[in-house]
Parts: sequence; structure tokens; C-alpha cells
Amino acid sequence: MRGCKTSLLVLLNYPSLVQILLTSTNEKMKTQEYIDREDLYGAHNYHPLPVVLERGEGVYVWDVEGKRYFDFLASYSAVNQGHCHPKIVEALVLQAGKLALTSRAFYNNVLGEWEEYMTKLFGYDKILPMNSGAEGDETALKLIRKWAYKVKGIPENQARIVVCDGNFHGRTITIISMSSDPDSYGDYGPFTPGFVKIPYNDLEALEKELSHPHTAGFLVEPIQAEAGVYVPEDNYLKKAAELCKKYHVLLAADEVQTGLCRTGKLLACDHEGVRPDLLVLGKAASGGMYPVSCVLADDEVMLTIKPGEHGSTYGGNPLAAKVSLAAMNVLFEEKLAENAERIGTIFREKMRAFSSPLIHEVRGKGLLNAIQINPVAGKQAWDLCLVMKENGILAKPTHEHTIRFTPPLVITEAQMDEAIGLIQKSMREFI
Repeated sequence: MRGCKTSLLVLLNYPSLVQILLTSTNEKMKTQEYIDREDLYGAHNYHPLPVVLERGEGVYVWDVEGKRYFDFLASYSAVNQGHCHPKIVEALVLQAGKLALTSRAFYNNVLGEWEEYMTKLFGYDKILPMNSGAEGDETALKLIRKWAYKVKGIPENQARIVVCDGNFHGRTITIISMSSDPDSYGDYGPFTPGFVKIPYNDLEALEKELSHPHTAGFLVEPIQAEAGVYVPEDNYLKKAAELCKKYHVLLAADEVQTGLCRTGKLLACDHEGVRPDLLVLGKAASGGMYPVSCVLADDEVMLTIKPGEHGSTYGGNPLAAKVSLAAMNVLFEEKLAENAERIGTIFREKMRAFSSPLIHEVRGKGLLNAIQINPVAGKQAWDLCLVMKENGILAKPTHEHTIRFTPPLVITEAQMDEAIGLIQKSMREFI
């Protein structure tokens, strides 16, 4: 009875809770009501399309009114395996009923299995688990700096890390300190020092900075996804890796978005046969079911961090490990890299063949693609995304005139053909 009285007292003191509870038991709200509630109670750090989703399966999602859409964002490539893949859901449910979290204060019986699987798959000595992609990149930065002082012998606090203009590695204070996007770094200073920005896809500028004796690492996206899906010239990564080796600098590849079959290979680095010194993964490492990220490296780098010097309460928990094992297996069982290569080629060929004054450029690799549009009567990519939403395609602009098209990798040729038809229909209606 004490619990019931306490609950009643809480409701009397907070009448807004009564309204929330009544709303949850009454007839389902409409789209605008859901949006209004988020706007009222949530921070305004995102600008979503005006659609409220409640269910997903494979390449499709459904809104609260029951309308079906093609998901051509795939949660920024986290849902490579498709929404609610049954094998990943089963792994999540079974492990959640056994043990979800122990922290790293104790061993658990699943983490080692996942660590062995991942290190053997990617060919590294060690793996360090975290949760978000930003945490993965932060971990890589810390490893580079530790290695700089413990192994390369750079004087304390003088290590330099080279990054590229247009990069997107997350939104922590340190990561935005290397950003060239005012929306990311504006009004957040003072910034973390130690980063040197160079143009992307510029080997001459890269060698100049790598030759500096205090340069410790080069952090790079094999394809700049958030910047607008910019694919570097052939052999850029391979030559960058050779330069890093020449100057005894660590190459760190951020494959949070480009990795795990998105570009038609297991890793985007695989297109050029490059093995980075540090590999950062996230997003699709769990198939979108749970936050999982990690950094892989060899002992010379990884063992520079000692117990107590870095960690995460949730990183490496048994639920995450079991979900990730299932998600990784799906990538291979369903040949999603091969499917991404084949279906992505179809997308680019058909969109390049489509005659529209709206299209400035179609670019990408695998199923990581973007269309840069020509401005029409002052309208931007956002406005085209609104038209596509009405026609059953969900995509999101990245910057004013570029739309990224990244459906789940389980998409079939027939589904892609239908989706392309809807995209082209939207472009005709837009003009």
C-alpha cells in the first residue's frame, strides 16, 4: 500500500504526469501532436523531417498513421542489416533475459567471445569497446597521443594529429575542435589544441604535415559521408598509408559510417588494400539495435593505455557483445557487401541517366551515395526531402544542396527500382 500511496501523491503534485498517462492509454495521437510534445519537452538540437515513425522492418518504416516509407537514411548507416532483423532481435532478447550489464569491474562470459571474433575478423591484436562513434574516435585520439609519448618519443604535450577539412567524427568538444563546419564548432570554444587541418584528398599537403617530427597520427574518413559523400581519388588511402609509414605516424581510419559493408566491401579501406594502424567502428556493429563502437589496434598501440586510464561503464557489456556478434554474422550470411556493390551501382547508373536540371552530380560507392542538386527558385535539398517524404521516401539533406541516399543493405533490386521511381517522381514534381 505504501507504494500505491506514494505513486498517488506524485501524480497529485505533478498534474502534467496525469495528462501524459491518460494520453498513453487513450486513442493514439496524431503526427503533429507527437511532434509538438517533442518540441515542448526535448532539446532542439535536431531538425527532423515532420514524420513520426513507430515501426520498421527491413528497408521499410511506418508512421503513426500507418503510411509506409522506404528508409533511405538507415539511421546514418547504423541499420545496414535492416530494421529489426529477427536474428539480431532474438540475440538481444535472449541476452537481456540473462545478463545485461556488469560494468568492466568484473569479467563477463560474452565479451571475450566478441573480442576474439572481432580481432580475428579484422586482423588486429586487441579491441577496445565503447558505445557511440564519437567515443570510438575519442578513444583513437587518446591512443594516438599515448603512443606518441610512450613509443615515438614526442615531447610531452606537443603531439600533433592531422585531420581533414570537411571531416565529421562526432560532436564532443575535442572532436569539434578539429571541425571546419561552423554549425559544429560555433560558440563552443575554447577548443582543444593539437590538431592540424589540411584539405581532403591532398597528398602533398598531407606529406608536408606528416614530415613534422611531432606529428603522431592522421585521422581520416575513407569517404567523407557527412560532408556530402566525397570519394577521394583512387589510391589516395593507399598512398596516405605509405606516407604515414614513411614518417612513423599512425593512420587512424574512421569507418563508423563507411565500414561494415556499406561501400561494397567489409571496410572502405579494403577497396585499396589498406590496413590502418587504428580502425574505428560503430553504428552497424549492432545493426541499430544497441549502441556499440570500438577501436582495433595492435599491442604496440593498444597496450599504451593501462588499467584505470580509459573506459566506459557500458562499453563491452554482455548485451552489446551478444547483439554485435549477431549483427556481424548477418553481414556475411546475407552477403550484404556484395549486395551493396550491386544495388549501389544500379542506383548511380539510373540516377545519372535520369535527365533532370535538378541534378548537379551523383556520387558514391556501394550504397553510400549522394545527389547534389542545383538550387531551384531559392529552394534547398530540405525542400526536396519534404516532397520525397510525401511520395514515400525518407532521406535527409547534408548541407544545403546535398541529399544522402543510404538505404539498408538488405534492399533488393526490385525495391530499389521502385524507390528510384519515387525519387525521380519527386524531382519532377519539385521543379
